[in-house]
Amino acid sequence: MKLTSLPTEDGFRLPAEFESQQAGYMIWPQRPDNWRDGGKPAQHAFTKLATLLAKYQPMTMLVNENQFGNARGLLPDNVRVVEMSSNDAFIKDTGPFYIVNDSGEIRYADFNFNAWGGLLDGLYFPWDKDNELGVKLANLNRLDFYQNGMTLEGCSVLTDGEGTLFTTEEVILSEGRNKGMTKQQAEAIFQQYLGITKTIWLPEGFFMDETGGDIDNVINVVKPGELVLSWTDNKYDPQYRISHEAFELLKQATDAQGRHFKIHKLQLPSTLTLSAKEAQGVDPINGMLPRIEGQRLTATYVNYITTDKAVIVPAFGDPQDSSACQLLHELYPDRTIESFSVREILTGGGGLHTVVLNVPRGEVGGMK
Repeated sequence: MKLTSLPTEDGFRLPAEFESQQAGYMIWPQRPDNWRDGGKPAQHAFTKLATLLAKYQPMTMLVNENQFGNARGLLPDNVRVVEMSSNDAFIKDTGPFYIVNDSGEIRYADFNFNAWGGLLDGLYFPWDKDNELGVKLANLNRLDFYQNGMTLEGCSVLTDGEGTLFTTEEVILSEGRNKGMTKQQAEAIFQQYLGITKTIWLPEGFFMDETGGDIDNVINVVKPGELVLSWTDNKYDPQYRISHEAFELLKQATDAQGRHFKIHKLQLPSTLTLSAKEAQGVDPINGMLPRIEGQRLTATYVNYITTDKAVIVPAFGDPQDSSACQLLHELYPDRTIESFSVREILTGGGGLHTVVLNVPRGEVGGMK
């Protein structure tokens, strides 16, 4: 049921991703103008990722009607397959925000999605099926939900679960998403719908990020007061300035509880670019952002997935892979660190964090 009150008035807040999780959702990739070779390589990568995640939590794959049989045949029996229409596979951005209260009840906060910029600088059209996912999932799980017209994606904000939110100016305040919106107006919505009392704004996201600069490629939140930051010491890399400026800003900032941040630098892998074969395998139709040989892929280790028992870390076939896993093992000593080859997902413009929507622990339909 759609509610007319405000989440914060009802005692709800956005939980952090390191808080307890109980399940996860993914969407089956298929559109040939984004995923090469008709989406077949991406489907195998999504199958491997869902299979890995299903070791740690129940997983559901949402699929369009014409892919149900294909997905059901490729996925293991312990991954549930549910028919639900969508435009593309980035459910962390297209799905709803799970919000919780102190009694363990879960509701949804549903915002507008317009393919990362609408008709001005969005990545595809139409996006109507993606924009319906929040309401459809609320109906599927019999959850009450709130709606707000602000354009907001899950990968564009991160929280520590204690009132602090991290985001980027170039996404939230972009003309294609929220034309004319001020920081103060955005912060008011964050407070009313997500329970945020302090917002920390970074000017930019990751260099050449197709989404326009989402926060989840720049930092991740390990726990309150502790962050990991995408980092490079290569002064010739355009990401060098962005990461160093973010470090200086975060070093001076305090969170909603007045704490200064402990910041861990996660070195980037060597620059990855799209190969000619990968670029030529994408069909140039439907107005999607074209894939071009040599374009930079958004490769960073901070774009990992956190579950109760494991952290799934992007792997790039780079010597830095093992160093990243070692640091995250030290930061998450109670979780298994799993390395996952992510190149096929990168070629579609996303990352690990973008393709999984985790459900926080609490009451969802019949689950507790």
